Amino acid sequence: MDKVRFGIVGCGVIGPTHAEAIKNIEIAELKAVCDIIPERARDLGEKYGVDWYTDYDQMLARNDIDVINICVPSGLHAELGIKAAKAGKHVLVEKPIDITLEKADALIEACQKAGVKLSVISQHRFDPGIRELKSAIDSGKIGKLVMADAYVKWWRTQEYYDSAGWRGTWALDGGGALMNQSVHFVDQLLYLAGPVKEITAYCGTLAHKIEVEDVAIAIIKYKNGALGVIQGSTACYPGFKERIEVHGTNGSVVVEGPFVRDWLIKGEEKKGVSNQGESASSDPRSLFIKGHIAQIRDMAEAVLYNRTPSITGEDGRRAIQFILAVYESSRTGKAVEIKD
Repeated sequence: MDKVRFGIVGCGVIGPTHAEAIKNIEIAELKAVCDIIPERARDLGEKYGVDWYTDYDQMLARNDIDVINICVPSGLHAELGIKAAKAGKHVLVEKPIDITLEKADALIEACQKAGVKLSVISQHRFDPGIRELKSAIDSGKIGKLVMADAYVKWWRTQEYYDSAGWRGTWALDGGGALMNQSVHFVDQLLYLAGPVKEITAYCGTLAHKIEVEDVAIAIIKYKNGALGVIQGSTACYPGFKERIEVHGTNGSVVVEGPFVRDWLIKGEEKKGVSNQGESASSDPRSLFIKGHIAQIRDMAEAVLYNRTPSITGEDGRRAIQFILAVYESSRTGKAVEIKD
């Protein structure tokens, strides 16, 4: 095998991003797409010159597809992923892995039982700024970690939520600004600062007619003793670039969008400030596709060389465990301990 063959289920907002990313990877090939809305499936299939389906089972029955990219509403991720695993396909699922721990566990177990690989999209881990910051933390350059924060002050219109019946619902979106948008940056905090011991949080629905939160703030106590906060919103007009800040006893680094903004480490000169790069702060279609290219390439390499993907199902589970603890804390007014 010299190329890994992909099939995409879900041809809405994010499915085309996957298709375009696959097109840009020399070891990957798109073979088919599927959507329950015929026009979406046909349009995407014809654009990339591949077969298109409205019947997921028919696409899964093909023997020339190695990986299924799950790009459907969040609450359907595990259901369709489990089907793919049972059909012998590797699974690359969009964030979040699903909206409950029970569903996440079921998908992880199904992939393990079928002997297929599972990865959850968290493409911002591949952003150059995050990779530089991770290296600085792991090498000890930053010193003892004291704070790790994420600020995701984005904007979504009411029309965005109204454009699909599942958006902004507990049943299929599983949450709002945290579960859908800020889950990327929850994953980054866990990746950079390590596991969390306790969360205290507040959530609100302040600017949209939706069931779920459009504003959330959480105070984080990490197991290594560091503290932090995350602010996630889709109610901050006109939308601002997301920002990760990590502070240690020997230095601080701020990543804004995909790049380092501030690099202040003892013994090193400040790196150039970069305001380049895309952000989905005001428009979900404005994605930095290089991240998807990097992660889909990583999945293709995992299949070709029989290794574990860089981002696993367990990583995806930890992110939603964090978010569900935020919701519990906001609902109960109490701190919530994160259990292993």
